Amino acid sequence: MLGLKLATDPRWVDIVESNIEEILTDHAWCEQKAATNAITIITQNSEYEDLVTDLLELAKEELGHFQMVHDIIKKRGYTLGRERKDSYVNELYKFMNKGGSRVQSMVDRLLFSAMIEARSCERFKLLSQKIKDPELSKFYHELMISEAGHYTLFIGFARKYGQDVDVDRRWQELIDFEAEVIQRYGKQETIHG
Repeated sequence: MLGLKLATDPRWVDIVESNIEEILTDHAWCEQKAATNAITIITQNSEYEDLVTDLLELAKEELGHFQMVHDIIKKRGYTLGRERKDSYVNELYKFMNKGGSRVQSMVDRLLFSAMIEARSCERFKLLSQKIKDPELSKFYHELMISEAGHYTLFIGFARKYGQDVDVDRRWQELIDFEAEVIQRYGKQETIHG
């Protein structure tokens, strides 16, 4: 799915179901970080009008998802916990090219973003299919579709503006790197954990 090399072990859903409050808190903060990431890309690449327009919409959508998760948390009598560190995302970040041209940096940030959306989409699909909670099953199915669209958007902009960058080669390198990283995850009640 989405070019990922390694699927999440379905037993991860059992871990998630053991602590729904924790997965919802972690998920809420993932959505907030996704909105912040979109705004960061806009800030660093404001000369691309279509990118700014589309990522503004994406940031609003991600904040809407944050609100949706928060509403579920409140409805269930849970409390939104403190922001969580996302070790998976931090490991992926290490792959990004910190030097080089502005275009290379933009392409890497877009591909990094696409990868996070792809993995989130894969996890949401698994949750929608396996979680025993009907409300969350439906919710995660809807979010899976949204995440797939975000993945496509980021990949599309990387290809559109990645002149002088072999975007497909760089994407394959990131897929290979992510396959190594994700082997250490899927053992916690977090979206990427």
